[in-house]
Amino acid sequence: MTDPYFDEDPVEGDRFELTVGAPAHGGHCVARLGGEHGRVVFVRHALPGERITAEVTEVHKGYLRADAVEIHEPSPDRVEPPCPFAHPGGCGGCDLQHVAGDAQLRWKSDVVNEQLHRLAGLRDADVRVVALPTATPRPRPDDQSSPPPKRDPSPGADRPAVSDPGVHLPAARAVSSGAGSDGPVEAVPSGADTQGAATAPDDGAARLLGWRSRVRYAVDAAGRPGLLQHRSHQVVAIDRCWIAHPAIQELDLLAREWPEADAVEVVASSGGDVAVLSRPVGRGALPGDDLIDGPGVGDGQPVLLQGPADVQERAAGRLWRVPVEGFWQVHPAAAETLTATVVEMLRPQAGEVSWDLYGGAGLFAAVLATHTGARTTLVESSAAGVKAARSNLADLPVEVVEARVDVALRRRRVTAPVDLVVLDPPRSGAGAVVVKAIAAAGPRAVAYVACDPAALARDIATFRSLGFQMREIRAFDCFPMTQHIESVALLTPAE
Repeated sequence: MTDPYFDEDPVEGDRFELTVGAPAHGGHCVARLGGEHGRVVFVRHALPGERITAEVTEVHKGYLRADAVEIHEPSPDRVEPPCPFAHPGGCGGCDLQHVAGDAQLRWKSDVVNEQLHRLAGLRDADVRVVALPTATPRPRPDDQSSPPPKRDPSPGADRPAVSDPGVHLPAARAVSSGAGSDGPVEAVPSGADTQGAATAPDDGAARLLGWRSRVRYAVDAAGRPGLLQHRSHQVVAIDRCWIAHPAIQELDLLAREWPEADAVEVVASSGGDVAVLSRPVGRGALPGDDLIDGPGVGDGQPVLLQGPADVQERAAGRLWRVPVEGFWQVHPAAAETLTATVVEMLRPQAGEVSWDLYGGAGLFAAVLATHTGARTTLVESSAAGVKAARSNLADLPVEVVEARVDVALRRRRVTAPVDLVVLDPPRSGAGAVVVKAIAAAGPRAVAYVACDPAALARDIATFRSLGFQMREIRAFDCFPMTQHIESVALLTPAE
């Protein structure tokens, strides 16, 4: 079906032409079916301003989801995806492989600002998402192999087709160490003192690929490993993940069958370790988006197949040991960048008392305690995270509390007065109960580290209703080629 003006409600598989609008949170663009006031369509594999043929993938009350399956008028920001599995019906791991590097930064900036405008009421917000340094892998101690051979990146059969055969898609453009060409450059720590963890980006492709240090491959019923389709548990068998760390790509995991596993997880740490574990059939959680949520959890214990049970990570001037199944930032430069940003925003002073909420292995608690020399309380609900924090922070004045953050605050496992608070909640955000408890404790400053701009905006709105102001916000492209964004917001009591 190609005519948008039809009497019957659309169904999955229907096709129609659309002109694509602005990007929206979730890795898609917004279009309207039937004119300016028509039904909303969230379109993947498209870019603002393009005229496309869209195919409906989901029908909901009030809106549709669709894929761009033919591009009639391509955007100048459209590029050929380097991965042959990045197309409608293909791997759902990357949302933006069809978008040039600098345009990805503009896309994500628009999303952050729209969420702040709409959900937090910050009409003057003008956040620029900036690129992280290029991920330069630290060589493994036993690494004697060469990088994997390059594959033919020719498009898959289901990729959006450009209808004009004379249209040549531009190559990916180089990206500087700041925002896109239309915005100011924001300095980002290079991490040069962490044994090659990162260097300043000098090539768009180098920045966008090979950064993902933790990958969870799903396994289908035939034992073939791969990644999931978008919004589906359907496994797409692949033979390479282009955004995976080179040390992960070197492994033969995708060439093997895994009849006894639901998932295979692999870590390439900044300390040079490579570890692989499997989750036995029927005993692990369904594979999900470990970019944000961290490793899966299930009823059974994962089986370590290769490497150490605790991998070494380097960040904030310290050497960390983190369980393979524990949480750590996925981009090699993210931990260094985020800790430096938090310290710069909070400006911790000697003697100040601090909280690190949702503290994980203790990354932020370490920098707070180092700068203040005073009592720092870390709250974490994961047993693996608590164990790692207690081990890694044994030399610092840090108390580690094993509890959910809302429970710890309600039951006074952490108590005021407090000067500084860092919170790094899951993608659902902290929520009103936690925000109200933080505000009631009266800190002089709060650094909110967020992996979801909508949740961040909702919590900022709650802080503002309680007499806090958002003083500053910075956003980083910690997940190139995907829709995900990491932000750090500074909130202080209103003057």
